[in-house]
Amino acid sequence: MPGNVLPARRLASALVPDRIPEFNAYRDTYREAVEQSIAFARTELDFFTRAKTRALLELAAQRVGDPHRLSFLDFGCGPGETDGFLEGEVGRLAGVDIADELVGVARERNPWADYQAVTAGEPLPHPTGTFDVCFAVCVLHHIAPPQRPELLREMARVTRPGGMLAIFEHNPWNPLTRRAVAGCEFDRDAVLLTRREARGLLRGAAIDEVEGSYIVFFTRESGLLRGIERRLGWLPLGAQYVVSGRRS
Repeated sequence: MPGNVLPARRLASALVPDRIPEFNAYRDTYREAVEQSIAFARTELDFFTRAKTRALLELAAQRVGDPHRLSFLDFGCGPGETDGFLEGEVGRLAGVDIADELVGVARERNPWADYQAVTAGEPLPHPTGTFDVCFAVCVLHHIAPPQRPELLREMARVTRPGGMLAIFEHNPWNPLTRRAVAGCEFDRDAVLLTRREARGLLRGAAIDEVEGSYIVFFTRESGLLRGIERRLGWLPLGAQYVVSGRRS
């Protein structure tokens, strides 16, 4: 198509409708469920959330521009945990999720952002090229592997040419990460994907200059440890990873 514009398309069964009631059931207990699964690490959820938002903002600044001037889409926003750390750091933020009750929680928590519940199997409710940055935090492992490429293409569609698409996921090579996923009530059907697989998905969605790094090697914060972590991004021992690239 002219200008490499991707058409809006149905998303088949990538966002599985029968999971909606299950996710909605965690409207008031989402944080508690996650905290229980990571209790052995003696680190709160906010620690991991801050690490991912810090990486997202740094990547956006490097690859697109000043985050304060950019528009972001949080795909699979859930109750808006991530977005709470982006307030005042980004120009505009929208979020979408199939779990309408979790979207309601996100609205209450982050009234400054724009949230919409979306219908499983339908295109995102945004025109092509709407956002400077589109990101998904620990969403793909809930999606059946055969449906992941189509979902990434839809995320790419709403990202402007030259914009960034970023995926954060659990690192399946880390045994403590696997323990945390196994202990999380709503992750019981998770199919983890490697960083290599995530990079391939981005390339298949017309995303160029794809890069990836492992993150969260330590369970406490300090400037020194963050500096060390940046130099360890190649080592597949971080609890999670991020892959990102530019929309062609």
